[in-house]
Amino acid sequence: MSTASVLFDAPGPRTRLRHRVYSVAVVLVLLAAGWSLYSAFAEKGQFTAAKWRPFLDSDVWQTYLLPGLQGTLTAAAISIVGSVVFGMIFGVLRLSDHRSVRAVAGTVVELARAVPVLILMIFLFAVFGDYNLFPSEQLALAAVVIALIIYNSAVIAEIVRAGIKSLPRGQTEAAAALGLRKNQLMRLILLPQAVTVMLPALVSQMVVVLKDTALGYQITYVELVRSGQQEGAALQNTISALIVVAVLMISLNMALSFLATSLEKRLRARGKNTKAVLAPDSIVTEK
Repeated sequence: MSTASVLFDAPGPRTRLRHRVYSVAVVLVLLAAGWSLYSAFAEKGQFTAAKWRPFLDSDVWQTYLLPGLQGTLTAAAISIVGSVVFGMIFGVLRLSDHRSVRAVAGTVVELARAVPVLILMIFLFAVFGDYNLFPSEQLALAAVVIALIIYNSAVIAEIVRAGIKSLPRGQTEAAAALGLRKNQLMRLILLPQAVTVMLPALVSQMVVVLKDTALGYQITYVELVRSGQQEGAALQNTISALIVVAVLMISLNMALSFLATSLEKRLRARGKNTKAVLAPDSIVTEK
C-alpha cells in the first residue's frame, strides 16, 4: 500500500499501473539489447571455448592479469589515501577565518579541478622523465598517483567543505560559547560528524580514483586494462580479456562500496548509541 511522502502524493491506481507498464517496457528493451549484443558476439565466435580456455591457465593470470591487478590496487590505494589526506587539509583551509588562507586554498583547488587527469598524467610523466625525479621503473606509477591525488584531493576538498557547512550552525555557536578554539571545534565536533555525512560522496570519489587508474595505460603504466589488452593481443581473445577485466573492475568497485557502506552504518550506529559530551575539564586542560 502506497503512502504519501513529504515531497509528493502517493500515486493512484492508474499511475501505479502506468509505472508497472513502463518498468516492463524498460526490462524488455534491456533484454532485447542484451540478446542483440550476445548474438553479435556469438556470431563472431567470441563465446567459443578456445577464447575462454586461457583464463583457466594459471600462467596467463601470473603473466598478465595478476600483475595488472596489483598495479591497479597499488595506484588506487596510494591515490585514495593521499587524496583523502590532502582533501581534508584543503577542505578545512577553505573554511579558515583568514581571507588570505581561504584565497590560496580556493585557487589551488579550482586549478587542480580544472586540469584533466589524463593531461596531468602525461605532463608529470614527461617532467619526471626529463629531470630524473624518480627511478625509471617507478616513473609511470609516480605520474599516475600524483596526478590522481592532485585532481581528486581538490574534489574531496569541496566535499569536505560542503559536509562541514551542512552541519547545524548552533553547534559552532555552542562550542564558541564554551570557549573552544577553532582547531578544537573542527577536530572534536565538526569533522567527526561531517565524516558520516560525507561518506557516500567520498565513496563515490574513491570509486572514480579506482577507475581512473586505467588512464595510466597511456603512459605505459602496467594496470589491469593494459594487462588485459596485452593478454588479448597475445592470445587473440581481446573481447574475452576485456570482459574479464570489466568483471574484475566491477568486483573491486562493489567490494569498495560494500566496505564503505558497512563503515557508514557502524558510524551512524555509534553516533546513535553514544552521546558524546565534552567535559569542561577537557576543554580547559587541552592545549
